[in-house]
Parts: sequence; structure tokens; C-alpha cells
Amino acid sequence: MSEQHVLHISANPWAIAAFAGYLIAVIGVGVYASRFASQGITEFFLGGRKLKSFVVALSAVTSGRSAWLIVGVTGMAYARGLSAVWSVVGYIVVELFMFLTVAVKLRQHTGAMNDVTLPDFFESRFGNSRNLLRTVSSIIILLFMVIYVAAQFDAGGKTFSASFGMTHFEGVLMTAFIVWAYTLLGGFLAVAWTDVVQAFFMLTGLIVLPVIAIMDFGGVSAILNSVESQDPLLLDWFALGFGALVGFLGIGFGSTGNPHIIVRYMSIEDPRLLRRSALYGTVWNVLMAAGAILIGIAGRAYFPDQSVLPNADTENLFPYLAQLHLHPFLFGLVIAAILAAIMSTADSQLLVATSSVVRDMYQKLLLKGKDIDQRKLVQLSRIMISVLVLAAIGLRELASDLVFWLVLFAWGGLGASFGPALILSLYWKGVTKWGVLAGFVSGTAVTIIWNQIPALKNAMYELVPAFLISTILVIFVSKLTTVTTSDVSE
Repeated sequence: MSEQHVLHISANPWAIAAFAGYLIAVIGVGVYASRFASQGITEFFLGGRKLKSFVVALSAVTSGRSAWLIVGVTGMAYARGLSAVWSVVGYIVVELFMFLTVAVKLRQHTGAMNDVTLPDFFESRFGNSRNLLRTVSSIIILLFMVIYVAAQFDAGGKTFSASFGMTHFEGVLMTAFIVWAYTLLGGFLAVAWTDVVQAFFMLTGLIVLPVIAIMDFGGVSAILNSVESQDPLLLDWFALGFGALVGFLGIGFGSTGNPHIIVRYMSIEDPRLLRRSALYGTVWNVLMAAGAILIGIAGRAYFPDQSVLPNADTENLFPYLAQLHLHPFLFGLVIAAILAAIMSTADSQLLVATSSVVRDMYQKLLLKGKDIDQRKLVQLSRIMISVLVLAAIGLRELASDLVFWLVLFAWGGLGASFGPALILSLYWKGVTKWGVLAGFVSGTAVTIIWNQIPALKNAMYELVPAFLISTILVIFVSKLTTVTTSDVSE
């Protein structure tokens, strides 16, 4: 598609106004939350454990979806058709399960023990005086979280480049600056509240765009007939191999161990309210996932030839389709929706990575629990946020994978490393710290090794074998080692 056919948001005052309104809203939230966030480390990283059920639900959902849903899944549905639906089924089911079960027990334990981070939980659960679990888990979080944030910045770069006429790198810098600004100011409370604002932007974009695009094309039947004429398999829900099906469903395993989702459970004011959060979160998950799949299918009808998409990249489908079908004001909201998806995840991951450095490594390891002024810890956290933003920008320059796959790698590494250990630690008194450590190490190692061997990577998504092996080793090593008094939390 030639450059003159591509509408940039910067060319229309309506689009600029809509997008500017979004930016003002999220920065305003950061400024408003800054006073509360500065009070102490619990306030900065957990919002003082005072969040309402609706905020927790939408914050957990939006921080978990990221650019992977709004940019990656739409592109996947364009390329694979209806079989892409299996990439969203797994996490919807697993997150419902987490809200109703694991989240409740986790909130009860972490509230009683004053745990602020996931490494805090493992240390308080097993009473490991040498801080081995804290050290290993913090390193894993840093490793995968910086990769994850880099992927979000990369997606933001694509969005700004396609919509504002910026270079890709300029778009990356713009995304990083916005996330840095309100996360630095307001900490977890700003992140959670902006997640709610961003959830509405995301849902609006994912519902309004496919409805208008389908109507403009002549209705659902016309869309389906066009897609079927290209390839009937695009409308076959099961047009994928067994390994791909298992891998897509296995994406849901990641929800059990990604710290930026788990800390949402720890932040709610009353664990009994998590059942209500389960309802809100599941409805939101289903609606957003359905919208992403519909955009991919509709886009395939409009653009049978992938080469007409900007840079021939399926991950540019969402903004490009919006350019052609929406009023400039709505188009501005759609661009805001894409950035909302990106930022709602990047900000959460920055906080988790920062907490691993400041809370777990600095306060608990280097200072070994010595008293330190809480406001100083918040200041150090803000400095570390800036450092990690720069690190993610640098790492992004080395990344060559599509957003969809880069995010899945980090998502899988965190899910396999922490998911089995977390669930078993909450529900089985026989688990030991050595079993948990084996789960940490094996989940990380298998994810990385599997991803680097093409034959294995092509056969199945690395999260599935890594999660299973991690689970087996947590149980096996726990059986071989002794449960001491400090290994039992209750």
C-alpha cells in the first residue's frame, strides 16, 4: 500500500483530540495517585491492599492481555482464521479458576504475613533464612520481565509508526516515556486505576471496530463467504495440528505464574471479594477476546493479500482496518486502545521488576531486613523504574521476533517457573523449599532450551512441556526431601 493511502492520526484534529484525551487521563491518574504511593513500599507496590473488586478484575485482565491480544491475536486470526480462538480459551478458563481458588488463599496468606511481592510469599511460606528462593525467583522475574517490557515497547513503536508517521524507534521512545511518567509518579495505585481506564478503551476498540467493519462489508454472511472463498480451512475451528492445539490451550498455564497478574490478587481489600472479581474479569476477557478474533476474520475478508497491509505485517491489521472504517475521533480512540493494551502490561511489569530489585534484592538481601525509611525505598523504586525502562529500550533493539511470539516466550517462562510452585505451595503441605527451587530452575531452563531448538519449538509451545516438567520436579524433589517446621506455613 503506497504511503499516500495511509492515514496518519497526526493529519486530523479529531483523532489528535481523542488520543490526547487518553494521554491526559492516564497521566492525570498518575499525578493524583502520587501522594498515596509515596507513603511506603506497600502503598507503592500494592496500593496499600485497598483495591476494590472491579479495579482488581479489570487491572488483572488488562495487564495480562497486553499488545499480545490487541496486536498479536488479531494478526494471528487474520493468518489462521477461527482456529486462533484456541489461543484465548486457555487463559480465560485458567484465570477464572485462579480468581475463584488460588487468589483467595494467596491473598489470605500474603495479607497475614505482610508479603509485598511473589518472592516475599515464597520466603514467608518456607522460612528460608538463606534467602535462596528469594534470590532465584528475583533473578527469574528480572530476566523475563525486561524481555516482556521490551516486547511492549516494540508494539508501541509499531503503533506510533503506523499512526503518527514516526520512525519505529521514535515510537518506542514515546511509548516508554508515557509508561515511565505515570508509573514513576503513582506506583501500583496509578497503574491499577489507569488499567481500569485502559480497559474501557480496549473494549471499545475491540467491539466497535469489528461491528462497523462487518456492517460496511455487508454483514456476517458476506464476511464468512469471502473468507471461505479464500480458504475453507480459515473457518474450521480445528484446522491446526494436535501440538498447536495443546500449545494454544497451554497459554492459559502462564496465568498461574505471571507476577504482574498475581500481585493483583494480593492487592484486593478483602479476599472474599475475589469471587465478584472473577465475574467481572471473565466477562471482560470473553468480550475482548471475541473482538480480537472478529477483527482478524473481518480483516481477512477486506485484505485477502497480506502485502497490502502496512509493511505486509499482520500485526498492523488492527490500526489499518480502523483507519479505513472509523471516524477520525473513533480512530484516535482505537489508537489509544492499542496503547492502552501495551501500557497496561508494561507498567505492571515494570513495577514487578522494580519490586524484585528494591524490595527483594536491596531491602531483604543486601540490608537483610534492617529498618529503612519507607520514603527512601519509594525513591529508590522510582530510580530503578527509570533504569529498567532504559534496559528494556536497549533490549528491544536486539529483538527480532514478532510481538506475538516474544510475549509468549516471556509469558511462558514466568508461568512455568512460578505457576506449579505457587499452586502446590498453597494446596500441598508436603511441598519443600527444595521442590520449589527445582520448579523454578526447571521451568526457566526448559522454556529457554525448548525455545532455542527449532524442531521442539515448531512441535509445541514451550510453556506446556516446561510447566509439566516443573510440576513433576516440584512433586518429585519434595518427596525426596524432608519437610521441616519452616516448610509449613500453617
